[in-house]
Amino acid sequence: MESLEEISEEESPKERHTSSTPSWKLTAKEILATKTQNYFAQTKRAENILIQVAFSIGLSSIWRFPYLCHLNGGGSFILVYFFMLLFFGVPLMYMEMIMGKCLRMDSIRVWKQLVPWLGGIGYASILVCILVSLYNSIIITWSLSYLSNSFRYPLPWDECPLVRNINVTDLSCLQTVTHQYFWYHTTLNASNHIEEEVETLVLNLTVGIFTVWFLLFLIMMVGLKISMQMLIFSVFLPYIILLCFLIRGLFLEGASTSLRRMVTTEFSAWASLDLWRQAGGHMLYSLGLGMGTIILFSYKAGGDNYAQVAFLVVLVNLVTSLLTTSIIFIVLGFWTTTSGHACIKQSVSKLMQLIDEGVLPHNAKPPQDILLRPTLDYVQWINSLPGHLRRQVVHLSPPCSIKVQKEMFMEGPGLAFAAFSQVISLFPGSSFWAILFFMALLIIGLSNLLRLLEGVVFPLQNSISIFRNYPRILSAIVCLGGFLGSLVFTSRAGSYIMYLFDDLLVPLTLIITVVFQNMALAWIYGAGRFREEMFSEMGRPLWPFSSFLWCYVTLPGLLALLTIYLMQLFQGTHLYYTAWNTSGSQEVKHPYPQNSRGWVIFLSILTFLPIPAHPLHQWWSLQDYVAPDPFEKLMSKKTPMMSSMSSQRPKHHSVKSQERTSNTSTRGLSMSLLRSLKPESGGLSQDSEKYESSSWFSLPLLTSLSSSLTIRSASLHVSRQVSPISATTDNSSEGGNTKEESPKRKSVQ
Repeated sequence: MESLEEISEEESPKERHTSSTPSWKLTAKEILATKTQNYFAQTKRAENILIQVAFSIGLSSIWRFPYLCHLNGGGSFILVYFFMLLFFGVPLMYMEMIMGKCLRMDSIRVWKQLVPWLGGIGYASILVCILVSLYNSIIITWSLSYLSNSFRYPLPWDECPLVRNINVTDLSCLQTVTHQYFWYHTTLNASNHIEEEVETLVLNLTVGIFTVWFLLFLIMMVGLKISMQMLIFSVFLPYIILLCFLIRGLFLEGASTSLRRMVTTEFSAWASLDLWRQAGGHMLYSLGLGMGTIILFSYKAGGDNYAQVAFLVVLVNLVTSLLTTSIIFIVLGFWTTTSGHACIKQSVSKLMQLIDEGVLPHNAKPPQDILLRPTLDYVQWINSLPGHLRRQVVHLSPPCSIKVQKEMFMEGPGLAFAAFSQVISLFPGSSFWAILFFMALLIIGLSNLLRLLEGVVFPLQNSISIFRNYPRILSAIVCLGGFLGSLVFTSRAGSYIMYLFDDLLVPLTLIITVVFQNMALAWIYGAGRFREEMFSEMGRPLWPFSSFLWCYVTLPGLLALLTIYLMQLFQGTHLYYTAWNTSGSQEVKHPYPQNSRGWVIFLSILTFLPIPAHPLHQWWSLQDYVAPDPFEKLMSKKTPMMSSMSSQRPKHHSVKSQERTSNTSTRGLSMSLLRSLKPESGGLSQDSEKYESSSWFSLPLLTSLSSSLTIRSASLHVSRQVSPISATTDNSSEGGNTKEESPKRKSVQ
């Protein structure tokens, strides 16, 4: 937070510039200092933009958007998501940026200053950050698992693994693409249902998630900061890799059909509530709204044109999502085109080539009429081979699906990992491309998770003194708790639990948080009042449509979205998760069990418990303080209190005259109200006055009566740290000193 000395230092070059006949040497120093300040301001602004862009092109655009788009029909989801970004994402992101820039506070203190009785919003946003961090860590663990397998050649997902004692039920690798098989069997070792083997941890995922949280702990302990060059590299490297993937994918079979399906819009799909629910939830998740991170990082940046920044971040988010989705839809079209009889034809051709090369014996030659038979006959022929030969034939088969696959193939959250591993296999030197891509994905995931953790640690350090004095303790607690809380995702049913978080819990908590934030600013604090204060602070008006959008577009839309979530959560009719059926080698949809939805409701209530708990705590503290003793003291000192009223009237008159000379009518209104309340507090003790001046319920009344047009950039941050009642008490007790201080106050303003 800037102090008055810093502001005066910033204004000092202007005063020196206006002085009479400055020397040329002094003018050169001023020019150099001005250029240096402008350079650092532009660097800060560019760094903030890159941080916002890096978060928007992170896991949300590369991993989450493609499978949601595939699940909801492609073009229909894209149009709804574009509508959400334009009318909800831009104004809400602009709102949080402006709050962070002008108030210069973290996500906890900013709401305590604006609407004190809703100060629990900041704590709720921290809990939401913790939930997002928990299940984001398992996604980073998946990237780490693929990265560790990328150093093998050939890549393990390009062929079926060697398995002993294969029988007819174990030929599941041939009935699907090897990349999907590798995802469910090798990476996840997934169970068949969400309630099966929750207590059984997968070793490679458990070691991986420990590595992720240990790396985060080391980075937070060392205090490693990403340089500007590293930030630029981490932003542009994914685009270079994705463009290479797109160019290679355009030459695949079925690419044009897949892209046509991606942009095809069926307006009848807009009647689906799932479409709007998932598009709205992803909009909040991808932009980081409701987590407090935008508020935290915005005040560190230079510049004040946040409308352009918000539009830029939204545009980059949309372009990245469309680029990634195009690649994955092309891969899906390639899988469906090369499945069935096309896969059997390719398999027979490869077997004949291996027999000619002497890799396989002649008894591995398939029947001549195998291409004319049903696909099941090819599986039966492989099962009739001897055991050692059967294992070799399965292991050397091409990575395609003998079973005919349809367009809605692989609808689970692992779609991005399986599809990108397929594209990587098409490149020469595939191991190099795999290392490069999954390393970039790991860096993006870690940087986003560090940003989320900073949104948790920094506000708590400012709010709790022991964490402020010993910051490493909080980092250790957060990382240890994150590791223990993430262990549930490393179980055999962990991917289904993660999908429960991703589909229901996190979007629901984000929507409720943003609803409270929007309501608190637009209707309780007042959008017009906030607009006037920001004009006084920034010296320029806000985005013209911001107040209208905050009051009449975003808030009603968010309430409608929340209603959809709650209706589907309590009805439970359209809530399904995608599980893996090992015997059928295919994905199946199962409804969420009743206890799963109960856990979602319980964790949602627990997340937003600080919002009602904060005013109740303040009210309880007030009730506990206003005990019989102060009341009896007030009644016993009734006569002196009346005399003090008459003795203080001249002082009030002097204060009133000062307010008139400062041309602040609204401040004079609040002061007159304070004068009408002050005789009652004059008979109280000094502790009672101090407590009453900091009481939570008096702040909204008093701050609502004081207009923000009188607040300047130098005094805004200081005046909000002092209660209006205590300021009035100090002014009335100093008497003549207020006249001497008024010129100083004007100079600061």
